[in-house]
Amino acid sequence: MDILQYLVTIFTDYGYLAVFLVLLICGFGVPIPEDITLVAGGIISGLGFANVHTMFAVGMAGVLVGDATMFWLGRHYGTRALKWRWVAHVLTPERYEAVQDKFARYGNRVLFVARFLPGLRSPIFLTAGMSRCVPFWRFLLLDGFAALISVPVWVYLGYFGANNHEWLLTWIKRGQTGIFVVLGVVAVIVGVWYYRRWRERRAAEEIE
Repeated sequence: MDILQYLVTIFTDYGYLAVFLVLLICGFGVPIPEDITLVAGGIISGLGFANVHTMFAVGMAGVLVGDATMFWLGRHYGTRALKWRWVAHVLTPERYEAVQDKFARYGNRVLFVARFLPGLRSPIFLTAGMSRCVPFWRFLLLDGFAALISVPVWVYLGYFGANNHEWLLTWIKRGQTGIFVVLGVVAVIVGVWYYRRWRERRAAEEIE
């Protein structure tokens, strides 16, 4: 958790702008944990260096602007972006193929889940833009809804645990696990719903 203390120190000195910029570069695929960044923003709010509600708004802005930028780059430059060195590092041929496969299998639902997948988030958003099959408003809606789940969890967790690091570290681990558990439950529910719809369609076709 050394990176957490490092980010807290930077954010204490430079405030909201630093939080926004770090979240922005997180969206560009730089390997800085987004959840730890948001927790650090919450911590400085709990220590009195920022307002927690404003920090939540800044967190949402940083996350969405970073994600939207990746989507726009993919939409505007298409596969030409793959020739850029930093994009090639983020979106390797193997990742590009894997993301395309996920879109083919799961459709736009991948955009919602991507927010909770460090390492795949940026490649998925880039590929979504390149595909030109997803309108920007739909991308923003799915990504924004996912961000409304993750961002407040981490910011307010940091806020309430600012003066109790042992409690905070415990709940960071629980929060990371909990998000994946919730996603698993949602995936099962969606899967059952689609399976039932498929069976209903098959039954209707057999009757006809």
